[in-house]
Amino acid sequence: MTTEDPNQIDSPHPTGEPSPHDPFERGYQAVPTGPKEIHAVLRLLIFVALFLLFSTVTQVGLFLMPAARGWLQPLLRGVITPGGQVFMESFQVISLILAALVMALIEKRTFADYGWPIRQAFGKRLWQGLPFGFAMVSLLIALIAALHGFSLGGIAVNSADALKDGSLYALGFVLVGTFEEFSFRGYMQATLGAAIGFWPAAIALSIAFGAIHLWNPGEGWLGALMVAGFGIVAALSLKRTGSIWFAIGMHAAFDWGETFFYSVPDSGLVAQGHLLNSALQGPRWLTGGTVGPEGSLFSFAVLVIAAAGIHLLFPARQSAS
Repeated sequence: MTTEDPNQIDSPHPTGEPSPHDPFERGYQAVPTGPKEIHAVLRLLIFVALFLLFSTVTQVGLFLMPAARGWLQPLLRGVITPGGQVFMESFQVISLILAALVMALIEKRTFADYGWPIRQAFGKRLWQGLPFGFAMVSLLIALIAALHGFSLGGIAVNSADALKDGSLYALGFVLVGTFEEFSFRGYMQATLGAAIGFWPAAIALSIAFGAIHLWNPGEGWLGALMVAGFGIVAALSLKRTGSIWFAIGMHAAFDWGETFFYSVPDSGLVAQGHLLNSALQGPRWLTGGTVGPEGSLFSFAVLVIAAAGIHLLFPARQSAS
């Protein structure tokens, strides 16, 4: 049995050394200019186009299936259901992976080069991220409740349904975390970061990440700003750990806690099959209104605390002199 140094940054490579194409260390910072290499921005556009193509084909196919339309209709009304979320997010993740596989073949890279080492799948970083994300949303709810903006209410479902729905939502939000983190902090971060640097890319992609959430019914600018801030915190975890697995766990547990466990709106979306008959009451700055706790001013304090926690948990590796 071997032990691992908790301060050691995970490397996607068995030797522990960064590869010549490691997007977060050396080698991949300069954009290749060989005749078979594609400029970073063009690669990014091709990746997005491929995802949209695969996703569109998948969704058109799903809507041609009467049974699938039944799963998807609540989502079109801004309502999350346990089975519908798993169903839809599975196809989104598949479309994303297909797009990334095509790019990996073109670029002669692996998913580890995009910050998603498959050999670390469901390893320690994911399991560190899960309680971290749940602690974040619990702190946010506690701050709102301290000013009487949140009440638990009673249990909304029986024990059998709670177990079933809670498990489906757990799977669904792991898929959500995988999709959003691999999109914005995985392939796109590695590719854009190669052209303009890690943090400029992280900031630009986090702004885009927040802006996309404005499409959700009930979302607001304050909630979208919090989502952008979450992207920066997730990027910090990527920089410190070397992979997106911690961010996937953090993202999944935050959403699961918000949507199912505390039973409040999540980025303006409401859920069926939630655990509690909880309620938000009070001014919008406190509760987030239709956005949910993400739109609360307290969410920014939680993000600062989360960033400090990641900084302490995963100290920056010192460069060799």
